[in-house]
Amino acid sequence: MAYPHKFHIPVMGIAYTVDTPLKVAPYGIDSVISLVDDILLEKLRKLYSFNYEIPFKEISDKIEDFRARRITSYLDLINDLAEQKFEELKSATAEVGDTIMEYFNMLPDSSTIKEEFNKLTDKYFNLNEIGSWLRENLSMGSIDVNIMTKLDRENFKNNEKLPSEYNDAHAALRGYANSKLRSGIVLSAGMNPRLYSYLSRFDDFFADENGEIKKKIILKVSDYRSALIQGKFLAKKGLWVSEYRIESGLNCGGHAFATDGHLLGPILEEFKTNRATLQSSIHEILVQALEKDEKHPTPKEILPLKITVQGGVGTAEEQDFLIEYYNVDSVGWGSPFLLVPEATTTDAVTRKKLAEAEESDLYLSDVSPLGVPFNNLRGNTKDLDKLFKIEKNRPGSSCPKQYIALDKELDEKGVCKASRQYQRAKIKELGTLSISQEEYQKRYDAIVEKSCICVGLGTAALLKNDLDTKVEGDGVSVCPGPNMAYFTKEVSLREMVDHIYGRANIIEREDRPNMFIKELNIYIDYLKGKIEEAGEAATVRQQKYLNKFSENLSMGIQYYQELFDNVVDKFQDAKSTIFKELDNAHRHIATLKERIANLLSEVVEV
Repeated sequence: MAYPHKFHIPVMGIAYTVDTPLKVAPYGIDSVISLVDDILLEKLRKLYSFNYEIPFKEISDKIEDFRARRITSYLDLINDLAEQKFEELKSATAEVGDTIMEYFNMLPDSSTIKEEFNKLTDKYFNLNEIGSWLRENLSMGSIDVNIMTKLDRENFKNNEKLPSEYNDAHAALRGYANSKLRSGIVLSAGMNPRLYSYLSRFDDFFADENGEIKKKIILKVSDYRSALIQGKFLAKKGLWVSEYRIESGLNCGGHAFATDGHLLGPILEEFKTNRATLQSSIHEILVQALEKDEKHPTPKEILPLKITVQGGVGTAEEQDFLIEYYNVDSVGWGSPFLLVPEATTTDAVTRKKLAEAEESDLYLSDVSPLGVPFNNLRGNTKDLDKLFKIEKNRPGSSCPKQYIALDKELDEKGVCKASRQYQRAKIKELGTLSISQEEYQKRYDAIVEKSCICVGLGTAALLKNDLDTKVEGDGVSVCPGPNMAYFTKEVSLREMVDHIYGRANIIEREDRPNMFIKELNIYIDYLKGKIEEAGEAATVRQQKYLNKFSENLSMGIQYYQELFDNVVDKFQDAKSTIFKELDNAHRHIATLKERIANLLSEVVEV
């Protein structure tokens, strides 16, 4: 299958891409919906049903399997509406052909379909005469979905724990599996063996006799080893991973899963070198599993495999390099699309804050109740609301949705670390300890730092659509990557796509670093933080981690020095700056290695 575009829009938060496919799929652009918040999806289903005069019947939380059913109903609605828009676009006549022209104008200039269209319209001068060609050659963008595998909260009914298939992630998966969609499910945040096994309960995830898969599995990974392990695990169950979506560990939006100092360039190099091996070795396991099971057809040929990448990409030159040098199939553009109202759902206040944000406003925070570093925007309204509650001596959220209520220290049903219940209990416990005021304040700050992001990341959609926020409140969380600092104004969908393909430049600043250099410097800062966190009394385990991390960064710097030395057709204007930054990074790492070695003096065995 030929894909119209060379880029995709990844999932962003809970709300920011919740209806993006409806806006961009008719133009052939792939995007991803988060399945975290079924309450939000139900509210939006009601809104869109009203707007498009479609009968609506509420799916109450009193109904059996309501979460899965809400997700299925919302996805079916988005699918139907997107297909309707796409059919209208393909049926465009010369009199109302603006949308069809926009479809082709946004395609990359290298597109063979775009070239054919231009020849046909030059010849016939009339869209009415090429209707059949349009219907045969135009492709709609994929309406993909995302499940964060760690958000698999157990659920209860009448104080009795329900079977695991009613866990949040399991129900979301079932909701997608039962939908009309022919697309992909992006599984992120690491392997959840029980959830992965649950995939095998649904026929749509298996290849048919022609090797076609109705619902494709997409794994978001940070390194080759993880891809291989997860791919083999699923293959043993007869399931094929159609795409490995590589994301920078730190130079990305949302939760940041830092690697042990492995940088994006070397990671991509490993995928490039081992792509054929990855495909063939996993396919062999797949065939063995299917032949043994005999429930599903065994593919006659090796199934297709996509390798994609995302995190920190900001120029057409960077995208082209990733595609041409590393042979990736698509490049994800996330945070910049938060400034595109035609593509994402961002409220006006947050969009203005994002446009004005500088490097210092975008930071790696500890606000996530999951305990995973979270890319954050300083001064976002959800954090301001959190600080107001702390000042009033009422820290913590009422936790109205509880999607991250995963900690079982206080309650077997799970409690969120951002909740008022959890924070009040931990602060009370803190008061019983015989510790210094300085240590008390440090621990207190760590407790109240956690923010209710499962609500905050969805509020923008309510504000944008003038929906009730009585339960959720008006505070908005947002999770842009560091690359956001270099995009400084609201733009149209066409302007953003033209920027991606090098037909325009929407970056007004001249100091944006190369994406690889930006990631490298973020990792160096991360290492500095880990050294300071370890302190003088570092454990053996901490020291081993720091040594490994710093050594991997050193190897990454050497890789980039060789890479940029050999590249002759890209980054010519920036090469001198790139080499200077690499030299600086090398010196920084040498200094940090000395600091790590000095930690030996008070090492404590654990």
